[in-house]
Amino acid sequence: MLSYRHSFHAGNFADVLKHGVLALLLDALRRKETPFCYIETHAGVGRYDLQGAAAQKTGEWRDGIARLWSAAEPPQAAVPYLEAVRALNGDGKLRFYPGSPRIARHLLRQQDRMVLMELHPADLPLLQQEFSGDRRVAVRHQDGHTGLKAFLPPQEKRGLVLIDPSYEVKDEFDRVVETLQESHRRWPTGIYALWYPILNRASIDRLHRRLRDSGMRKILYAELSLRPDDTPFGMNGSGMLIVNPPWQLDQQLGSLLPWLAHHLDSERRGHHAMEWLVPE
Repeated sequence: MLSYRHSFHAGNFADVLKHGVLALLLDALRRKETPFCYIETHAGVGRYDLQGAAAQKTGEWRDGIARLWSAAEPPQAAVPYLEAVRALNGDGKLRFYPGSPRIARHLLRQQDRMVLMELHPADLPLLQQEFSGDRRVAVRHQDGHTGLKAFLPPQEKRGLVLIDPSYEVKDEFDRVVETLQESHRRWPTGIYALWYPILNRASIDRLHRRLRDSGMRKILYAELSLRPDDTPFGMNGSGMLIVNPPWQLDQQLGSLLPWLAHHLDSERRGHHAMEWLVPE
């Protein structure tokens, strides 16, 4: 069953965290001249119209990217992300929001490439249209969990995998752990970023425990919540878990997270955290 459409949620507070971290990871990969490969398991459509019917129905972007659009003096750690959003809105007015593939393409160089997987039959043609004619981009109609192994390790030997399903399937937390473990076995030196929603703390504790026991090393996570973890009905926060994070990412997140919390958590009911789940 594929009912989830990200167009209703594009640019919300969870997107801001995910894409802020993603931009930092890609920016770090650009420090070396050698090419890298970006791979995404659940790509969506690439760009979202915030004036469209779906985004207007929920208005979630107003409490996300809209609060950062004109924020004064952002920290350096927020700049790669904000520049990617502004690049899609050349007239200086916030209308379009870049999904992860557009964030990545903004930071891609001529020598780099990316592989995007999307299974939703309505989203796939929009994704294909968004990147039509760009030889650096390959769009694949397949399930990201099962399809990922075919692309690992990439020929570039450097790169990033983003695993970000919708979690509409009941066993998704178990699937992401299995996908991450299998992928790491195939390509132990790659950077992996796993996004997850915080619906209750028990499921996140279990996720963290399984990853601590997985044998993988160098696992860092960052979380941003707008409400207490035990608040019923809805997503209280989200997290990004990074395996093999680049040098100084923890320091960058140390400045990014408080800035995001300041602008997004207006009621000061939530919290943010960054910790090494597993050190080197």
